[in-house]
Amino acid sequence: MARIDAFLQLGREQGCSDIHLTVGLPPLLRMDGELVPVKYRELDARETESLVSEILEPHLREELQQRGSVDFSYRAEGLGRFRVNVYRQNRGLAAVCRVIPQAVPRLTDLGLPAVVASFTTLGSGLILVTGGTGTGKSTTLAAMIAEINETRNVNIITLEDPVEFQHESKKSLVLQREIGTHLDTFSAGLRSALRQDPDVILVGELRDPETIALAVEASETGHLVLGTLHTRGAHQTIHRIVDAFPTEAQSQIRHTLAENLKAVISQELVRTVDGRGRRVVLEILVVTTAVAQLIREGKTHQIPSAIATGRRVGMQALDQALLSLVRSGDIDPDEAYLRALDKAEFAQFITRPELQKMVETQGTRAQAVATEEGA
Repeated sequence: MARIDAFLQLGREQGCSDIHLTVGLPPLLRMDGELVPVKYRELDARETESLVSEILEPHLREELQQRGSVDFSYRAEGLGRFRVNVYRQNRGLAAVCRVIPQAVPRLTDLGLPAVVASFTTLGSGLILVTGGTGTGKSTTLAAMIAEINETRNVNIITLEDPVEFQHESKKSLVLQREIGTHLDTFSAGLRSALRQDPDVILVGELRDPETIALAVEASETGHLVLGTLHTRGAHQTIHRIVDAFPTEAQSQIRHTLAENLKAVISQELVRTVDGRGRRVVLEILVVTTAVAQLIREGKTHQIPSAIATGRRVGMQALDQALLSLVRSGDIDPDEAYLRALDKAEFAQFITRPELQKMVETQGTRAQAVATEEGA
C-alpha cells in the first residue's frame, strides 16, 4: 500500500473533490469549492517527492522529467480510482488527486433537466459540455454515456486523458481509450476511431484546431460526438470554435456548425444554502433552425436572447437557472449573485453585509449618473 493512499482515503471519506500535496503546507482537501488543511505536519520537499514517486510508473517519471507535469489515473486498493496530476513548481513536486466516484453517475442523480437525456437519443451531431476546470464536465459526460449504454445498441468509443469513470458494456459496446497509454493525442484517437465502426464518440477535450476540426467532421459524417471545451456560456463556445480556424475558413466552419451542432451545455457548480455541497447549474442551448441561422450568419451575440426565449424546447440561460434555484432555496444566494451575469434580480436575495454594501454603492452611483444625464 502506497503511503499516499492514507490521504486519498481521508479525502474520499470526507467527501472532498480533490487532495492537494505540496511543499511547505500540510495536505489540503477541496471541500465544497474551498481548500481545507488536513491536521498533519507541513510536507517538506523530500517527503512530497517520496509520497508521489511511489505511484509513478517508469514511463510517467520519464514524461514528468521531459514535460514538467504528467496526468494519469491511479487505482488505490480498496479506495477506488483517482485522476492525478503531478507537476514541478519552484519548491519541488506537487500533486492534485481528483476523487472519482465509485459508481458511474446517472442523469437523474445529478438533477439535470430532462432535455439533457433527450440529447443522448440523437443519431448524429455534435454536443458540447463546457465550463471551467472542476465544474463537473466529465461527470455530466459520463452520465450521458451511461444513459446511451443502458438504452441503445451502439458502439461507443471514448477518448480520455486520463480515463476516469469506467463503463461496463450493457446494451452498448463501450471501448475506452486513454491518451498517453493507448494513443498519443486526441486527434490521433479521432482519426483511429473513425475506422472502428463507432456510433458515438466521446472526446475528453477539444484542445486544438485539429481536434476540433476532426470532431466536427465526425459529427458531419453520421456520428454522435460528445466533447468538452473550457468556455463559459454557449455563445462564447461557438466563438471559440470559429476563432480556432483561419479567417478564410471561418465562414465554412460557421455553416458546418449550423448544420451539425445540436446543443451546448455550459455548467457551473454553486454552493448549496447549507454549505454542505454544491449543485450543478446549467445554461442550455438547443440549436433550433433559428439558432442555426444565427450561427451561419455570424450573429452569435444574439444567442443569449434566443436562449432566454427558448424555454419551450428546453433552453435555459444561466441567470434563469440560478434565479430558479435561489427562489427554491437550493443554492447560496450570495454565490448566485456573484456568478450571475445580470445581477439586478439577485440583489434582493443577498445576505452578506459586504455584498449588500456593494449593491447600495452601485445603486447610488447609477442614480448619480442618471441625475447628471437628466440635468
